[in-house]
Amino acid sequence: MEAVEDIVIVGAGIAGLTTALGLHRLGLRSLVVEASDGLRTTGFAFLTWTNAWRALDAVGIGEPLRQQHNQLSRFRLQTTSEVSGHPTAERQFDATGPQRGHEFRCVQRRTLLETLVNELPSGTVRYSSKVVSIEESGYSKLVHLSDGSSLKAKVLIGCDGVNSAVTKWLGFKKPAFVGRFSIRGSAYYEHGHGFEPEYFRYNAEGVRLGAIACDEKSIYWFFTFSSSSKSEFRHPWEILLGNIDKTNVCVAGDAFHPMTPDIGQGACSALEDGIVLARCLGEALRDKQGMSSEEEYRRIEIGLKSYAKERRWRAFKLISTAYTVGYIEQSNGKVLSFLRDRVLASFLAGLPLKMASYDCGKLRAS
Repeated sequence: MEAVEDIVIVGAGIAGLTTALGLHRLGLRSLVVEASDGLRTTGFAFLTWTNAWRALDAVGIGEPLRQQHNQLSRFRLQTTSEVSGHPTAERQFDATGPQRGHEFRCVQRRTLLETLVNELPSGTVRYSSKVVSIEESGYSKLVHLSDGSSLKAKVLIGCDGVNSAVTKWLGFKKPAFVGRFSIRGSAYYEHGHGFEPEYFRYNAEGVRLGAIACDEKSIYWFFTFSSSSKSEFRHPWEILLGNIDKTNVCVAGDAFHPMTPDIGQGACSALEDGIVLARCLGEALRDKQGMSSEEEYRRIEIGLKSYAKERRWRAFKLISTAYTVGYIEQSNGKVLSFLRDRVLASFLAGLPLKMASYDCGKLRAS
């Protein structure tokens, strides 16, 4: 006999936990099923731009995270073409600079996930629960797990990453290879690292490296280069033409829009997804007391279509921009290298800010 749940979220990553917390803030219970035997805190840190902080504030966890991570004051981009050693492009984020409206920090993955899960009611996340198959069951979806148990869900949300079982069920292709490889890490200095609160990135032919201060003692770093072992992303046109939603099923986060890390928007966009999805479902399921199963199913379908409509073009822009920035900045060709270093440097440095200006809105529609 399967257990019956209103909303099942597959994957306890950033998108899944943000969606669950958003629903909880709106008074809707969800169950998050996670394949691993505990919270997946592996990984190091990620950039959180202004759009991410708007999402974090929407679910009420922005302030505690701000207290643990420094506001970055500057983004510096430098290339080998500058013999003098001066940066090719620079963006200031202090209170008097032209980007003063932006908020820019480097957040530790563990800290964010633990903050999200600690805000959820006990029992919201069920670990060691890998999804093995999905099938139709009237107005619900039957989700079969690796331990032999099954869940009957009125709403099924896939937040289970690039190899998502839910994305596969929706008919998406596997993510494509883009020809670049990235190594990331972090360093901890017990007595303080002494680095400025800035994001520094260095570009050379086929290589990029960068370092960012998370706080006074932690540094996040990355190294990207061309390789036969390649990063994954979803083709932008598949986002426009594919099924982000289907009846009472949808996807979010990397299951929806895996992208290259070139503009630091992967985690930020997952946070956006969670807010928009929770809001759309909250609107759909408002005042459902006494509602028939057929009417509830219809309203869920409308809610998920609203989510897909709102997120489709945003995801398309993010994936396209990230790929373009990475392709140009890591180019080996003489023409592109010249354009990158002498003509496009300021433009490329400004693109992340343009993407960061997006506002996903509040949890409750005004």
